[in-house]
Amino acid sequence: MVIMKKLFNYFCVLLTFALLGSVSACIENIDAPEDLGLNIKVFFPTKVVPGVQMTINGSGFSNVKEIVFPDNVTVTSFKLVSDDMIRVTAPAGFSAGGGKLILRTADDQAESRLPMTLGKTEISGYSKQAGESIQGGEQLTIYGKDLEFISGVELLDADGNPSLITDASFYRKGTSSVIIYIPKKVYEGTFVGKVFTFDGKVFEMPELSYTPASEGGHWETVKTTIWKNDGSHGAANWDGVYRFGLDGHDGNNECLATFPADVWDKIKTGTFYMLAQGSDWVQMRITTGWWSTTWTGEDIMTGNERIIDNGDGTYYIAINFEGDPILDMLDDQHLLLTGSGYTPLELYFEEQEWVDGGGHWETVKTSLWKGDGSAGAVSWSGQYRFGLDGNDSNNECIATFAQDIWDKLKSETFYLLLESTDPQIRVTTGWWSTTWTGEDIFAGNERLKDNGDGTFTLTVNLSEDQALLDLLDQQHLLFTGDRYTPLELYFEEEVWVEEGGGAKEVVFWQGDGSAGEVNWNGVYRFGLDGNDTNNECLATFPADVWEVIKNGTFYLTAKGSDWVQMRITTGWWSTTWTGEDISTGNDRIGDNGDGTFTIELNFEGDPILDLLDAQHLLFTGSGYTPLKLFYYK
Repeated sequence: MVIMKKLFNYFCVLLTFALLGSVSACIENIDAPEDLGLNIKVFFPTKVVPGVQMTINGSGFSNVKEIVFPDNVTVTSFKLVSDDMIRVTAPAGFSAGGGKLILRTADDQAESRLPMTLGKTEISGYSKQAGESIQGGEQLTIYGKDLEFISGVELLDADGNPSLITDASFYRKGTSSVIIYIPKKVYEGTFVGKVFTFDGKVFEMPELSYTPASEGGHWETVKTTIWKNDGSHGAANWDGVYRFGLDGHDGNNECLATFPADVWDKIKTGTFYMLAQGSDWVQMRITTGWWSTTWTGEDIMTGNERIIDNGDGTYYIAINFEGDPILDMLDDQHLLLTGSGYTPLELYFEEQEWVDGGGHWETVKTSLWKGDGSAGAVSWSGQYRFGLDGNDSNNECIATFAQDIWDKLKSETFYLLLESTDPQIRVTTGWWSTTWTGEDIFAGNERLKDNGDGTFTLTVNLSEDQALLDLLDQQHLLFTGDRYTPLELYFEEEVWVEEGGGAKEVVFWQGDGSAGEVNWNGVYRFGLDGNDTNNECLATFPADVWEVIKNGTFYLTAKGSDWVQMRITTGWWSTTWTGEDISTGNDRIGDNGDGTFTIELNFEGDPILDLLDAQHLLFTGSGYTPLKLFYYK
């Protein structure tokens, strides 16, 4: 028995080591990264029409030669964003049945897991019927099927000329409904508008009676926040942190927040929004606290059209549970936002409200660059070259712009004021690779307005010239040609001005919280556009805003702790505004009563003024987090 016991113990020891070895081998295999080679992970959208922009994510894309769509429709022209991302325009030619997507290299190919299908836009109705009236500033809803492929709506402007509202300007865009705003300066009269799709279809709208917005009031978007992250909750990571429920239905205290019945009903029956901060790759699952079903039936990932990029490191997504199986489970199982790669910041509603009161619309001009005359006239030369901050290593640009301004130049309308009597204008890249509109612009072109004083204004919108857009970041934007001198680049926007309403707050920088609290560091550093070659600034500003900072009065609002010590200096810490730090109790600090404070700044007569252009403006110290910079206009 003793011998048998010893043998049994010996056998157990051997078995233990064998099991540990196998577990170790398993762990080793799990940890070892898998080289997937050429592989399609996911593509968006999975339903397309010809002309729609698609994104393909995966791995091993560097050597892809062609993309094969269903029915063997092959595309060789596409944009390789990185080894794991491709952007391509969906071609024409494949059938409604669709099929798999294939990527091919010289010696390999990868096939998508999911099939691609062909969409077909159908309009079933509108929120206004033929013969009814609609006013500028009101919303118009289009109903139907596959409406995500609507590219624009054409109405008439105040002068009776066709005016296109592009899909980027739609208030909301979904597969079964699209909401647009009627321009406030719409043509006064009865006419038939048009709806366009990416694949070239045209639908006639009902004949409506249009009137411009009343001068006695205006529509405003009212945002109602129902939950806000206080900073203590981090990124979603396939966990149950971001769980929300109905008041009284959280007996186990699992929810991050619960809502009263009226708010909960609105979440279930209407549209609400989530603001989030995302990483390079976002995978979002909107489900119940029991993970019983997933809204839309699938995860929402980077590239999905539901994710709307705000251009500041955050995005928002509109959520509407109408007709989804999740709706019947929410009361008992709660609402859960999970997945990975993102941090929920806020849940909110948005509604349109008419605000009564006298006032008028004004065109506000925001100057981006002004010529001082030193660069002279254009004569097939390259001096009027503009770029993105940090993308001008050879110092070829006359000016560079911050990312938000650059994105706006690429996606919205801007203007070039120029001096000339008979210009020939070519808008191209710094490498002269392609020309906007495909041809030079001369006097008489509808895009070029003669101001009658020896100047012209060129209206520029690059958003529909994908070939040019793909090159701008690397090759810059160039105005060349002959017989003209650029004077100014600027944006214009329509703003409502209340009669006797006083000064308007103009916010020129707003923090998203990612930069954190000041702690004797150089994070909150700001400069003039083009004066940040080492990319040290959190933001840079166009010359007109920088001029306000230097020679006007502006304000900082910040979130403060119990003790605030603020030093307003240059990026080189050369001198301190007022000659001393501003600490808690200083009468310059105006308490807003909500945990934030505002301080008024004016550099007139201070030594800091002469140093700002070269050394930047720095807010440092400790115990506070800058939230926004603004001035009154």
